[in-house]
Amino acid sequence: MTPSQIGFLGPVATFTDMAVSKFFPSSKKKAFATIPECMDAVMEGKVEAAVVPLENAIEGSVNVTLDYLIHDCPLPIIGELTIPISQHLLVHPDLLKKGGEIEVIYSHSHAIAQCHKYLHKTYPNAVYETTSSTAAAAKLIAEHRLSKKAACIANSLAAKEYKLAVLQENVHDYDNNHTKFIVLHKDETASIASETYKSAGEKTTMMVTLPTDHSGALHQVLSVFAWRKLNLSKIESRPMKTGLGNYFFIIDVNEKVDHPLLPPAMEELEALGCSVKVLGKYSSYIIK
Repeated sequence: MTPSQIGFLGPVATFTDMAVSKFFPSSKKKAFATIPECMDAVMEGKVEAAVVPLENAIEGSVNVTLDYLIHDCPLPIIGELTIPISQHLLVHPDLLKKGGEIEVIYSHSHAIAQCHKYLHKTYPNAVYETTSSTAAAAKLIAEHRLSKKAACIANSLAAKEYKLAVLQENVHDYDNNHTKFIVLHKDETASIASETYKSAGEKTTMMVTLPTDHSGALHQVLSVFAWRKLNLSKIESRPMKTGLGNYFFIIDVNEKVDHPLLPPAMEELEALGCSVKVLGKYSSYIIK
């Protein structure tokens, strides 16, 4: 399925935009300022699907995506897209003529963290200012005459879109930098496909809540998958927001939801007193 219109974390030239453009080249795109706005747009019928960041290889999960998906906007996950991330230090072309030390650096908090070692070593006196996305930082540099000598961290698409100069390429601290995005849709039976990219595998993502906080509870949950040899690619705890020490678990199983051993595994979890909810059954794609 190719959604007719897709919402993404904007503005134009974010990494989310890059993922959408590569995987859904024929779909219309609509930018939103925040991740919750993207998801709300699907619920309200403003767009057919949304693509939002879920996890970065260096900085881990994007908590606002997980929390909003669980607590506020329960949209099914129908696909997963993973793209390589290259962060560059960009400046307004006029700054190259002026020269001098960079005083402030703008970007998304995850991007700044991905480049922490480089920034600490190269610009130890710079102030960091966070923005809603890397492209928002690039747009800020392009459109405003800032009082301080400013730079931003963003991608090459943003440099081109906002006509910024690349002061330094590849300023991220680790080479194997990737971000995973999820595709959200109202219809849980919907799926995505591509003529360009082959599926890297099938996944089922579920939320599991333990019945009580007792010794060995998590071990029991993991044993349900272990003896069936169901491979888990991720297990992560998030607060239930009902009090300290109350958590649920997000579990990714590298199998289709109709795998012969997966439904019995979920039944066993429920027999143990766990609450089990499938958040998505989908194909995973790696975009290069």
